[in-house]
Amino acid sequence: MVDTVKPAATSGEVKPRSVRVVLMALMIAMLLAMLDNMIIGTAMPTIVGELGGLEHLSWVVTAYTLATAASTPIWGKIGDLYGRKGSFLTSIVIFLIGSALSGMAQDMGQLIGFRAIQGLGAGGLMVGVMAIIGDLIPPRERGKYQGMMAGVMALAMIGGPLVGGTITDHMGWRWSFYINLPLGAVALAMVTAVLHLPKKTEQGARPKIDYLGAALLTVAITSTVLVTTWGGSEYAWGSGEILGLIAVGVLTTAGFLYVETKAAEPIMPLHIFRSRNFTLMSVIGFLVGFAMFGGVLYLPLFQQSVQGASATNSGLLLLPMLLSMMAVSLIAGRVTTNSGKYKIFPIVGGALMVVGLFLLATMDTGTSRLVSGVYMAVLGAGLGFLMQITMLVAQNSVDMKDMGVASSSATLFRTLGGSFGVALMGSLFNARVTDTMSERLGPEAAEAANSAQLDAASLAKLPDAMREAYQHAVADGTHAAFLLGAAIAVLGFAAAWFVKEVPLRGAGPAPAPSPADDADSASDSASDSASGGASNGAADGASGGASGGGKAAPAAQESVAR
Repeated sequence: MVDTVKPAATSGEVKPRSVRVVLMALMIAMLLAMLDNMIIGTAMPTIVGELGGLEHLSWVVTAYTLATAASTPIWGKIGDLYGRKGSFLTSIVIFLIGSALSGMAQDMGQLIGFRAIQGLGAGGLMVGVMAIIGDLIPPRERGKYQGMMAGVMALAMIGGPLVGGTITDHMGWRWSFYINLPLGAVALAMVTAVLHLPKKTEQGARPKIDYLGAALLTVAITSTVLVTTWGGSEYAWGSGEILGLIAVGVLTTAGFLYVETKAAEPIMPLHIFRSRNFTLMSVIGFLVGFAMFGGVLYLPLFQQSVQGASATNSGLLLLPMLLSMMAVSLIAGRVTTNSGKYKIFPIVGGALMVVGLFLLATMDTGTSRLVSGVYMAVLGAGLGFLMQITMLVAQNSVDMKDMGVASSSATLFRTLGGSFGVALMGSLFNARVTDTMSERLGPEAAEAANSAQLDAASLAKLPDAMREAYQHAVADGTHAAFLLGAAIAVLGFAAAWFVKEVPLRGAGPAPAPSPADDADSASDSASDSASGGASNGAADGASGGASGGGKAAPAAQESVAR
């Protein structure tokens, strides 16, 4: 099962206008996936007020997150086997069905179930976008379009809460879900009309789906996400429930790894991890998710509780981080396209991420918005160097036939990193807030002030002494959380030094080295020992892509929209 391409394709045949039309459709789909949780977050109080079921509130988010994470690698493999356009359109349809049903939910149980359906579709949206971009645009040329992707991310993070609040106040919470329908319809129409990818051709027996591997991976991911979601909140970290989930996660992961060595078409082919660069990008992506999601969660809380910002303004106050991330991502992409060099970016990005998180850890009750904005800009610059480069290098490190599983694996590791970041930083934050409040006012006062974390307006109603103590407690909590983030980010900075500068596939302004030198995509050890580039990984970029059983040539960009 391979993509069919014409052997003479070159990047010069790609029409930039056609690429931009396709990317616009893909970015709308990407926006759907990223906006959803941010819009729903602001509508949650209203939803609970109408449907009840406060005790199940967390599952509205957890069900969506679980379904998204568990389905991500499966969508990637389906795209590799049966074609990306069909699987991508299917994921959009499932997401829209889940959105429509969620808007019609009559109780909390229905809403949770429908959110899971929505999450199943969302798992294919991000993977589909990344894998299709990987098919259409060679890594060397992809930097030109990084600003567009970073801009969509910034728009979702800033606009999500604003849009969610406006819709809930003026149209009702159900339109927080219905708003996806017109956007999704536009994405469906544009993708159907302008996206033309090579069709999969039958070669021998029909591929066997790795159902056992998919089931084991789903259970392993579910256990991991539940541990990070429930640990320290619903259940103590040492409780039987959490320890049981950890045991299930370890056993199913071990079983999954064994099954993948035997499966004819593994859901996540383990050979992709033989590439040093791919493995390193997975690790760095995990750490980026850890830092980014933790920062986005706890910065608004600090701004509201300590700096006195409203919920709306706290979203706008993230602009320094998001604009810095977008600008740096655009610059890094242009430099990569023009020079073909990229190793310096993970190193600089890792260093800036460590520095930015450490600076944020120094904030206290006297820190001004200007100073915190500068600190956020430093973190944003680090993320800007890392966000798109990690995906680009990961995709460049595998054969074209594995583009889907490479994209889904990179996305999955970033998602899991975010889950771990929110859980571990959250546990540390909550513990520090409680300890500081107890030290200043006693355990009873600490318990009474906890409600201010849920409602920013309630902070103003607290007595002066309690409000001041709570502000100090939140500052102590964010200090501990960001200090942990900085310590974890050091691992990403260290990993970046081991990235190998493998030539990017695709032509640039200057003649690029032959991708046939990319032995790293199959085995770093083989590239070190075989000067002739005769390893299997070298076939990744060989002209014509004939070796390796008919792998698609790197010039798959010839399949771009016509």
